[in-house]
Amino acid sequence: MDRNLLKRKFGWTGIQVPAIGQGTWMIEGDHDTESLAVETLRLGLNLGMSHIDTAEMYGHGRAEELVAEAIAGRRDQVFLTSKVLPSNASYEGTIKACKMSLRRLKTNWLDLYLLHWPSRYPIRETMCAMEKLVSEGFIRFIGVSNFDLEELKEAEQTLKNEQIACNQVLYHLGDRGIERRLLPYCKEREIAVVGYAPFGHGSFPACQSRGGKVLAKIAKLHNRTPRQVALNFLTRHPCLFTIPKTINPDRVKENSGGMGWKLTDEDIMTIESTFPLPNRDTPLGII
Repeated sequence: MDRNLLKRKFGWTGIQVPAIGQGTWMIEGDHDTESLAVETLRLGLNLGMSHIDTAEMYGHGRAEELVAEAIAGRRDQVFLTSKVLPSNASYEGTIKACKMSLRRLKTNWLDLYLLHWPSRYPIRETMCAMEKLVSEGFIRFIGVSNFDLEELKEAEQTLKNEQIACNQVLYHLGDRGIERRLLPYCKEREIAVVGYAPFGHGSFPACQSRGGKVLAKIAKLHNRTPRQVALNFLTRHPCLFTIPKTINPDRVKENSGGMGWKLTDEDIMTIESTFPLPNRDTPLGII
């Protein structure tokens, strides 16, 4: 497969980023678990999944250290994202947290730095720190995570010299609520939407369920797997990206096959009717 088929513009930034990247939540553990996690991340890079997402919260920084090991010697190939905890999101706290993440990641810069979820600190304070980090070359782009539409707009309004590049949110077949208001707004503003937990953290449709049978039927038509169908559907719009997490080499190979091909309009309509939008606006899901 041509790896360029896996990439698309990351919103207004114009940077080419794989539509399917790699998450790192809960990849830490015992020695064998961590060795497998590093091996899997490296394999994902070889398969073109060069967007790696991590956070200072994951394993209290251990995930960042494992990412550093995985990308050693290949930093220039990676679109690297990390996040500041809301409890650290004061002006000084944000700058300190970013620099600590950089040390753990053994890099001089982040491509994208996110506020992990809304904080008790004023958003203006956090965004001011983010802009300072951009001006000093520690981060390239600013983003947020788990922000609903109103929170996103507020974050945008506080920025003076930069723009919000990304909102990272929960998005899977069983939780499509972002499509009602948040996704259309982000498309209009050219803000990348990065969906996490695309398989719902254990709630992926069982083979014998109605949804599972629908996905299996579509998968067979395309010589794909149900999970590959789900990933393709969840990245069907140009502003959508996803970051499935796995420490299983076979699974990362499967994930990489979620792009480079297209669902038909009929496939998409069938999936949309099988996994319908909520009837009304619901609170933004967070896992």
